[in-house]
Amino acid sequence: MKKLVVIVFFILISQSSFAQLFSRERILNNENFDKDRFSYGYFLGFNSYDFNFDYKADAPNEEIQVETSLGFNVGLLGNLRINDYFDLRFEPGLYITNRKLHYSESYFPDDFTPTDADLIREVKSTYIHFPLLVKFSAKRLNNFKPFVVAGASMSLNLNSNENTPGGNHSGHFRMVKNTYYYEIGAGIDFYLRYFKFTPSIRGVFAINDELVRDDPAEGPSPWTDNIESMKTRGIFVNFTFQ
Repeated sequence: MKKLVVIVFFILISQSSFAQLFSRERILNNENFDKDRFSYGYFLGFNSYDFNFDYKADAPNEEIQVETSLGFNVGLLGNLRINDYFDLRFEPGLYITNRKLHYSESYFPDDFTPTDADLIREVKSTYIHFPLLVKFSAKRLNNFKPFVVAGASMSLNLNSNENTPGGNHSGHFRMVKNTYYYEIGAGIDFYLRYFKFTPSIRGVFAINDELVRDDPAEGPSPWTDNIESMKTRGIFVNFTFQ
């Protein structure tokens, strides 16, 4: 699914770019839009979050399978113009997503027969995401301008269950509340008659381990004992209006 989103996105950008590249010069919309020191906007979009697992040396051979789904994004944009090519952007937003972890029976003791509730952990996450990004833009051509963007971010997971007692033995999959990322992406600014419209795509990659292990006092945990680290990775597709 994520590969399909990326392919479709870049096909759309390529078609739009080449169409204008080989057309005659057009009347410029919002010609002075990018000359303001500060500009603001909002964005809507969707996301696909995944997990990247690293396992301990003695972990079972079968990996944890992550079932992903499309989530929803909404947020605000603040843009600081540095010069004609560089901007500093702050894009706080609300990101809602859902993932399911499918465990193999090999994770459980031989004398224990796991139920479906034991083999699946549903991870519902509501993130307040705070990215600080540097945008590098190409020269404007007619009414569009491509760019690349990169930066760092942190998020607050409102559904982390970090302080919930009992952990997986009580049916609660726990993650840390604060996560830190690096991000990289690309997009294109379209200068329309009354506003600027920007579709963009970004990859996000967590830096810190997000898993909260089960308490050893509760006994061995087939859900967390074999995991060395668990880090989020994902794709954001946003549509920004300024």
